[in-house]
Amino acid sequence: MRSRIFFLILFSTLLITLAGCSNKPKQAEYTIGFSQCVGSDLWRQTMLEEMKMELSLHPHSKFIYADANNSSSRQITQVQDMLSQGVDILIISPNEALPLTGIVEETYKKGIPVVVIDRKTSSSLYTAYIGAENYQIGKMAGSYLVNILKGKGNILEIMGLPGSSPAIERGRGLMEAIRNHPGVQVSAQLHGDWLPENTARELLRNKDKLKDVSAIFAHNDMMARSARQVLRQLGLDSGIKVVGVDALPGKGGGLDMVGSGMLTASVLYPTGGKEAISVALRILGRQSFQKENLLQSLIIDSSNVQLMKLQWARINSQQNDIERQQVLLADQFEIYKNQRLVLNFIVITLVLAVVFGGLAFHALLENRKINRSLEHKNQEILMQRNQLIEMSEKAEAATEAKLNFFTNISHEFRTPLTLILSPLEDLLKNEKPGTAAGRELNLIHKNVYRLLRLVNQLMDYRKIEHKEFKLHASANPLLDFLKEIIDSFRHNAGKRHIDLRLIVRENPQLVWFDVNMLDKVIFNLLSNALKFTADYGRIYIALGRTETEAIIEVSDNGLGMTEEELGQIFNRFYQSDTNYSRGSGLGLSLSKELMMLHKGTISASSKKGEGTVFTLRLPLGEEHLSAQEKIPQQSQGVRLYDEMKIYTTAVEKEPAGNVSAGLDLIKDQSVLIIEDNVELLDYLSRKFESDYEIFTATDGNEGLNLAFEKVPDLIISDIVMPGISGKAFTNQLKSDIRTSHIPVILLTAQGSMEQQITGIQSHADIYITKPFNFEYLQANVENLIRNRAMLKEHYISDISVPGSRKTTANTIDKKFLNDFAGLVEQNLGNEHFSVDEISKVIGVSRVQLYRKVKALLNCSVTDYILNRRLKKAKYYLSNEDYSVAEISYKVGISSPTYFSTIFKAKYGMTPTEFKKSS
Repeated sequence: MRSRIFFLILFSTLLITLAGCSNKPKQAEYTIGFSQCVGSDLWRQTMLEEMKMELSLHPHSKFIYADANNSSSRQITQVQDMLSQGVDILIISPNEALPLTGIVEETYKKGIPVVVIDRKTSSSLYTAYIGAENYQIGKMAGSYLVNILKGKGNILEIMGLPGSSPAIERGRGLMEAIRNHPGVQVSAQLHGDWLPENTARELLRNKDKLKDVSAIFAHNDMMARSARQVLRQLGLDSGIKVVGVDALPGKGGGLDMVGSGMLTASVLYPTGGKEAISVALRILGRQSFQKENLLQSLIIDSSNVQLMKLQWARINSQQNDIERQQVLLADQFEIYKNQRLVLNFIVITLVLAVVFGGLAFHALLENRKINRSLEHKNQEILMQRNQLIEMSEKAEAATEAKLNFFTNISHEFRTPLTLILSPLEDLLKNEKPGTAAGRELNLIHKNVYRLLRLVNQLMDYRKIEHKEFKLHASANPLLDFLKEIIDSFRHNAGKRHIDLRLIVRENPQLVWFDVNMLDKVIFNLLSNALKFTADYGRIYIALGRTETEAIIEVSDNGLGMTEEELGQIFNRFYQSDTNYSRGSGLGLSLSKELMMLHKGTISASSKKGEGTVFTLRLPLGEEHLSAQEKIPQQSQGVRLYDEMKIYTTAVEKEPAGNVSAGLDLIKDQSVLIIEDNVELLDYLSRKFESDYEIFTATDGNEGLNLAFEKVPDLIISDIVMPGISGKAFTNQLKSDIRTSHIPVILLTAQGSMEQQITGIQSHADIYITKPFNFEYLQANVENLIRNRAMLKEHYISDISVPGSRKTTANTIDKKFLNDFAGLVEQNLGNEHFSVDEISKVIGVSRVQLYRKVKALLNCSVTDYILNRRLKKAKYYLSNEDYSVAEISYKVGISSPTYFSTIFKAKYGMTPTEFKKSS
């Protein structure tokens, strides 16, 4: 009896245990509903992603999401559906305040908490509100603009949808920020309706309002990006700051645009997604919370955008780690449930109860290990973040140290340059300019001054960077100042027949400026104009004034620039790849900084092939200058002579040598040299002209035309040059049947291994980096021409035996020779077969055919055809039973007598004698 009761109790206990251990799916802790007015834009997508990231820390909460697609009626219907599903809390981002007020109040009165995010409704019946203060956003943007504009400038405001509360509040904040700064004004307001396409349309419609604008404040980043694109389209991009709102992470977001320079800055407008979930969980957990939750913001510009991007990347990495750990936890939990299920079936035996406890304890230890691992990884992430900050500071300090070292080294260059200049000028006085030594010394003299100019520019720029360049302005007659500078360039302009003149539209009389700064700007502009203006061109310097400014215009009818180049010319170290003469990229950037020290401006307008106009504007009067920036006129030292020598020497042309080409012997080989640096081109021409006939070109297109026209024996070409690059030039040359056989040597300053490999892959024969040893270049030229001559001998000896020809170095040359030999072979019996017929079939001109055959076979087309006919006749005489007359007709020679004569001249015996000997 007792044993039965014991077993009954044991059986009941087991049943209760099995029932209690059944694996029912765990219900969600809470159901959170989120109704969003529109989810298509990047800002609201980021809000949703932040919610999901926060919810990933609470995996037992159910999340219901609905997108109303910008429709208030649809949003009301979606909220009603959520209520019918039994949500525990509603998070809502209203599309419009008034239409959504009713449904929010209805939900709140039902006892369901309501969290309003981003925009409020027209009622205060809600549980909590989360969002940024739009008024503060606008005020922060205004303060930032006042700071970067240094208290002076016009702002164009691009507002959101008319009547929307964010647009109104941001506009009020902006006006409040600039209210105490009379120098900064909102010159115009346009409505972009939050959309980039509307923004672009409004800006283009009101483009006249952009002329005097210093900065643009757009109410979101998308409209700001559209504004920047319109500015670039109108050529107004260089001087206008563009500030947006949102600063979203990810591709195409505000952080990306600030990092790439598309936007000057962006005001962070937090989405509040993470905060909304956090507040909702606090409400559901009956914890304390605030009803009004205003999100903090900050300005993001080039000084902190990289740090923000790194932080966002680190957050994403952390989120991925969390999600990965949750997957592992879910896997472990699934394993654990399966183990419990197995144990529930075998729990009848008391022995397995111990095993069950052990497994449960083991699972608990694993969970603790995972938690410890997560804590350890969080610590590692924090340490890495601190290390990144420390490394960034060290890198900045190292960069500054390198620049200081480079500047100091540049300063030391002045002493050896001076020691070079003095004895060099003594040598020039004792050497005749027309001699070879005189030309070499002049070349050295010009480049020493060029190097001195670069050193001076670099030192000046570093002084500006460290704010060591102080303005020392005095009142000076601007007209006399310009005349003195222009007179120093008249000699160089006159030698090139360039019309250099000063046009006075209205004399501003005395103007306050630093003569030792402004002369650098004028010298640089005139020097550039002389570089880019062809002989017999014109350079005009116009002087005028307005009520507040003196205006200097330097215009020329030279090469001009593209819109892309125009937008970059004032950037530090920018060098155009298409200009005929590239400088250091410092001159115009330095000129801009010097004009800014004068509180003036420099701008440029240009069209490709039509010329360029640079405009300088200097404020009249002295009110814009501080007391420290003004000095008495007599105390200002003028260094115009030194500056004139540095700038004018750079544009002088070398004296022409003695021309005696008419008495020179005709050279056997010719060389085409393509180089956009005229001095290097002249130097190479002089070095090679004693051994080769020299052709020269200064750009890729001219060189390609000369190569097709002259078909030289070898080409030496620069890589970076106007027109087409040296690599593209080589590709075209080697892919054209007329010039594919010509060896090419590429000269370049691009000396990395990857660049050399690319040069060789463009089918160049040799790739030589600058600076190069001339003897090494000369040896390569001689070697290539000698190898090409050996290749000709190979073709001459081998062309008569079809099928035995070895593989040539150039597939196009091989195809040409096969086609040419086959065509001649097919027409040996045609006595009317001519050179014109061959050129028509092959597809080249008669002249090109002669040059190609001469280059590859070292004989004329007529000689080649005659030799083939005689060799064919030898074959017939040795192997066939034809008469001499029949063989003569078969090889295309109509006169047997003539045939016998040329056969004997070629082989030393008549055809009859040859036949008998065979």
